[in-house]
Amino acid sequence: MRTRRLLLTVLLGIFLCATVSTAESTEHSMVVTATAFNSVPSQTDSNPSIAAWGDRLKPGMKAVAVSRDLIKKGLTRGTTLRIEGLEGEYVVLDKTASRHKKRVDIYMGTDVQKARRFGVRRLRIFWGDHALSTSEQAEQYIDSRCVLKERI
Repeated sequence: MRTRRLLLTVLLGIFLCATVSTAESTEHSMVVTATAFNSVPSQTDSNPSIAAWGDRLKPGMKAVAVSRDLIKKGLTRGTTLRIEGLEGEYVVLDKTASRHKKRVDIYMGTDVQKARRFGVRRLRIFWGDHALSTSEQAEQYIDSRCVLKERI
């Protein structure tokens, strides 16, 4: 039973990688303000590991929150993006406060000092037209691409 479940998970990950990498999409880019956030109550609410769309954030995930104006430009939940100067791909799993514009907030687990060191930067982001439709797909995509534990 356990082997079967592991095999199914691996096959799903391979399928998602193949689907995402072969999907035809147009790449977009823009310069945004990039900041960092943590899953701690002082920065979010009483349940800091649950993102705005209900996804569970876990330290080590390459996830971002985006401002609502970027959602309208196609950076919807599950969209993968690249950030200038940072390795790997990130998945949109959260939203910033409505007062922010052209902002990407990079998730840094519970390491508040790491987020402070990152500070505020102007960086270019790149994304296509594809999005992962469920939090399970997003989590599988992150795991299958081995994009955990990014060092900034």
